Amino acid sequence: MSQFEVTPFKKILVANRGEIAIRVFRACTELGISTVAIYSHEDRLHLHRYKADEAYLVGEGKSPLAAYLEFDEIIQLALDKEVDAIHPGYGFLSENSDFARACEQAGITFIGPDAAVLDALGDKVKARHAAEQAGLTTIPGTPDAITNDEDALTFAATTGYPLMVKAAMGGGGRGMAVVQSDEELLIAMDKCRTEALSAFGDATIFLERYLLHPRHIEVQVLGDRYGNLVHLFERDCSVQRRHQKVVEIAPALNLTDQQRQAIYRDALAICRQVNYSNAGTVEFLFDGEGRHYFIEVNPRIQVEHTITEVITGRDLVQAQIRIAQGYPLHHDTIRIADQSSIKKSGYCLQQRITTEDPANGFAPDSGQITAFRAAEGFGIRLDVGAGFDGSVITPYYDSLLIKVCSWALDYDQALAKGLRAIREFRIRGVKTNIPFLENLLEHPVFQAGQCDTTFIDNHPELLEFKPRQDRANRLLDYFSELALNGFPGIEAADIPPKCRW
Repeated sequence: MSQFEVTPFKKILVANRGEIAIRVFRACTELGISTVAIYSHEDRLHLHRYKADEAYLVGEGKSPLAAYLEFDEIIQLALDKEVDAIHPGYGFLSENSDFARACEQAGITFIGPDAAVLDALGDKVKARHAAEQAGLTTIPGTPDAITNDEDALTFAATTGYPLMVKAAMGGGGRGMAVVQSDEELLIAMDKCRTEALSAFGDATIFLERYLLHPRHIEVQVLGDRYGNLVHLFERDCSVQRRHQKVVEIAPALNLTDQQRQAIYRDALAICRQVNYSNAGTVEFLFDGEGRHYFIEVNPRIQVEHTITEVITGRDLVQAQIRIAQGYPLHHDTIRIADQSSIKKSGYCLQQRITTEDPANGFAPDSGQITAFRAAEGFGIRLDVGAGFDGSVITPYYDSLLIKVCSWALDYDQALAKGLRAIREFRIRGVKTNIPFLENLLEHPVFQAGQCDTTFIDNHPELLEFKPRQDRANRLLDYFSELALNGFPGIEAADIPPKCRW
């Protein structure tokens, strides 16, 4: 007799948008599961709407962000459409324990950790307490959320500057700020509260001591309902701008085996402390002495989960779905008998192409994409949210456009593939950060794997863009020739004087 109970899923709704919604739809389709998309009024022409079997408008009359946070409406829609499970993706409602609990009460499976785990880890203040109980070292910070200016100023006087103001919920760099004085602290707290409330529906903040020049390393974990738990190695997410990740690498460079084993051990320890199940990420900072500190658990799928999938050959989203159905890790549908079942091969980099203008302070851009030519070839994976000719980029959401993953057996070749891929892109109609990414991948500090979280801020030369005399420019010459010969859809005036790939 089977020792586990499996709930079949016939239909899954994704309570999200963009590339992560499309990623989940693809995983469902491969498993023979029907899919449901939701979209705001502003997203009525967005690609993810058309990648699902069914799609429905939500949040009518609400703001663009609020539309995706109306979980009562989303759950009622799921019930009306006979949905079995909801995948929250990342951001929005993915770490909202009230949403997970409401799904359970409605008889709908929430694909992620249960509400109790989200209560313990989705709130970063509570997660610090859980980490300390599990024996992990945390960065000195306020023991509880900051609710008034006096408590914040008292902590600052005791601990000293610099400090980090952090939103208790969510991620992606939102609701975070580094401050150097009392005046900056008070301003940042108001700003972070407002940003956190808008992005995550929760304005709770806390304070931590800010580590100078840290590396940001995270460990991917996967657990089932029966106490089985494994890690899938680590990712280096140190290359950040304004606390948002730009390029990630798996596995991390320049770590000793002792350091790796220590963060694997700590990641599994905190997850066991809270009886974690499904996919999640445990994040650490390394100081200049090589010591690591727990900072948070992201109890959901991560933007950068793709590079872990590439180096391990494991489909994390399908594993999430199977675990939510009730399968144990060792079942034939997941095939993880124990930790030794997880193998890694080579190196993978992920670059985040965004619709931002690096020559103008990375100001977000919007408009219609008038030309879109993507990279291809062996070792390249693309996760596209809105990349096609005619796609309309709105100003209402995150500027992430495409995730570009490059894989090879060694780091240098993975880097070379990533640089080649980024140069192959041709996007017109909106500004992108592609020339910045090209400079980044060519920088000797990045190539040596020696970046910390301040790397971009401390290297202004990354914003010096020069015309390239290479294959990319010769390809532009080809398109110019087409335009001059009157080929439809290509105008000579649209060909830029220098490469913006």
